[in-house]
Amino acid sequence: MDISDMRRDFESEGLDRDQLDADPVRQFETWFNHAREAGVLEPNALSLSTVGANGQPGLRTVLLKYFDGAGFVFYTNYGSRKAHELAENPRAAMLFPWLALNRQVIIQGTVEKVSKTESLRYFSSRPRGSQVGAWVSEQSQAITSRGLLEQKVAEMKQRFQNGEVPLPSFWGGYRLVPDRFEFWQGRPSRLHDRFEYVRDDGHWRIQRLQP
Repeated sequence: MDISDMRRDFESEGLDRDQLDADPVRQFETWFNHAREAGVLEPNALSLSTVGANGQPGLRTVLLKYFDGAGFVFYTNYGSRKAHELAENPRAAMLFPWLALNRQVIIQGTVEKVSKTESLRYFSSRPRGSQVGAWVSEQSQAITSRGLLEQKVAEMKQRFQNGEVPLPSFWGGYRLVPDRFEFWQGRPSRLHDRFEYVRDDGHWRIQRLQP
């Protein structure tokens, strides 16, 4: 199927250097709030890229759950494919595709596990069904039928019926500690505005990139 004629021009205001905050986390927060106010569906959804020891990139969508100057936090099963890849190569990239605003943000950096206290705090705030689901799924492992998964759900509901669902030892958070950001604003004729922040001796160096 030839889809080469599928295109649209990006009609949006430009992005200039003097519009950018010196701190990329504050700049991200500004754009994130714009996405929320514009009604972007799940603005905290991001594509997370990892690369394991075999050099094969992995990619999946996860949800950002917290961010501040220390980094960007997401949660997962520590036995998942992404977790194995991060154990082999603790670097990752995040892409936030806010296409309704003709914007994208890329964040790259090193990844570390968050503390058990942080994981417990977030786990305790999740709906009970999601808590049970964390116990049920051996994420990324093969299973012969959905029926087996639903059977495990019933078993776990029975197991925890009289109390709180505890935090599984194999489940928790990761924090991406950024060393590079890219803010992308779509412009007409594919002459997009791109600005890169790179950490340099404890400071952020900003430069414009060609589209």
